[in-house]
Amino acid sequence: MSADRDRPVCEPWRRSGSSFRSPSRRSVHYPPGTATSSSIPSPSVTETAQALLADASLRSIQAEIEKRHDESVGRLQEWVKHPALAAEDRGVDEGCELMMRLARDAGFQKATRIDTDGHPGVFATLDAGAAKTVALYFMYDVKQADPAEWSSPPFGAAIVDKPGFGKVLVGRGAVNQKGPQAAFLAALHAIHGAGKKLPVNLVLVAEGEEEIGSPHFRQVVANAEVRNALKRTIGVFMPSAFQDPDGSVSIFLGAKGVVECELVASGERWGRGPTKDVHSSNRARLDSPAFRLVQALATLVDTDGDPAIDGFGREAKAATPAERVMLDEAATKLSEATAKSLLGATRWARDLPWRETLERFMFTPTVNIEGLVAGYTGPGGKTVMPHRAAAKLDLRLVPDMTYDGAIAALKAHLAKRGFGDIEVNPSGGYDPTTTSADAAVIKAMLAVLKRSGIDPVLLPRLAGSYPGYVFTNPPISLAAGHYGLGHGSGAHAPDEYFVIEPSNPRVSSWDGAVASHVAYLYELAASG
Repeated sequence: MSADRDRPVCEPWRRSGSSFRSPSRRSVHYPPGTATSSSIPSPSVTETAQALLADASLRSIQAEIEKRHDESVGRLQEWVKHPALAAEDRGVDEGCELMMRLARDAGFQKATRIDTDGHPGVFATLDAGAAKTVALYFMYDVKQADPAEWSSPPFGAAIVDKPGFGKVLVGRGAVNQKGPQAAFLAALHAIHGAGKKLPVNLVLVAEGEEEIGSPHFRQVVANAEVRNALKRTIGVFMPSAFQDPDGSVSIFLGAKGVVECELVASGERWGRGPTKDVHSSNRARLDSPAFRLVQALATLVDTDGDPAIDGFGREAKAATPAERVMLDEAATKLSEATAKSLLGATRWARDLPWRETLERFMFTPTVNIEGLVAGYTGPGGKTVMPHRAAAKLDLRLVPDMTYDGAIAALKAHLAKRGFGDIEVNPSGGYDPTTTSADAAVIKAMLAVLKRSGIDPVLLPRLAGSYPGYVFTNPPISLAAGHYGLGHGSGAHAPDEYFVIEPSNPRVSSWDGAVASHVAYLYELAASG
């Protein structure tokens, strides 16, 4: 680690020769009804987010962040308590209404529902009379959650003690993405509460289907009013929390694409095996659709687990010399031990070295089985031979692969190997994205972080996926990125969390995450 990363982070930030410091509160109070693992005393942790700046013009915003702490945490709790699950068609219309209300409450003069062939999107604008306009991407839906797997209700928004992390808010969507988005909205409340106008105008586009692969988000952006508003912006960013437990911060220049689909083998389509579930004794004289699916799945990867789909990845671009330099630097700055700890892993695939795992993480297409279902899976046995078997897959894509090309390759591969009867049912996904490090939205991120004493890790792309291609590809053709301090983890998993009061002084508190967005907006306004 460099010397800068060995010392406590000073956040957020300095502008025009001053430095933002996050509020140092002597007591912490949470709204009535807040669930906690124990009563919350005055924090003993020295916060890295220390109150805002020596810049007199911004001190009032610092005070507002501190004053509104309980309010902003309560707003996040309200949001997490509302499940909007596109996969279950549950609470999405209500989630859309809540998204519009949250935007209006934060100062957006206009927030409208954009209907699609699926679930609705939201389009909101905030005209501050500023010279520059910045776009935002939000999602108001979340992944499903099985309460039996959680230590507290997934939609309870409990604030608990998490050993090694401090006070955290636990709930589905806490870090993906309601926590970071609520921190951004809290920044707007603080600026307005200080009696100031925003330094930039804002265009917000939100969807309620990100967690099912954004099948209709293109329809939202294709709306003429939305498209024209986006074209007037300098770029788009997604509020995020890419701070590791050790305090390191990563900035990503794009994201992998993804295909989500289901493969189905059935006796009816195959023309062999049963067309209804039958007694398992019949396996002696009938073919098995379940084994048919297993055999087909085995052709999708090689013995190392890498994709073996004919033509899949043919367009994949290798890392450029500049990207390899980024990876070399990242391997020295990022903690391999921390990464393994977060994943609950002790060894990498093939026992690869750390540097190589980073390159594969960002540049290697993948085929993953999300789930397998066939026949009886309840308690005990049932001696049944199922007539149908299904597998949920996701395929990760890198530039210059495309969603449509990946689906076509998968279907052709199965047909070529005699598995043309297996259904391929795409459910959503998107192309990969790439943004230049010279883009204004990226340069502003780096400037804010470096001025605050953080040496950010610049990475070629996020190994996860989001529908950024809708912005980066023609006809919009905007730079896009992710930004925001704070730490959380557990996206798509039990006990997802977002840190409110960290035990590690190098990790941003909730107020620090809010202040990081204030700093970013002012940096965007001041940038050339």
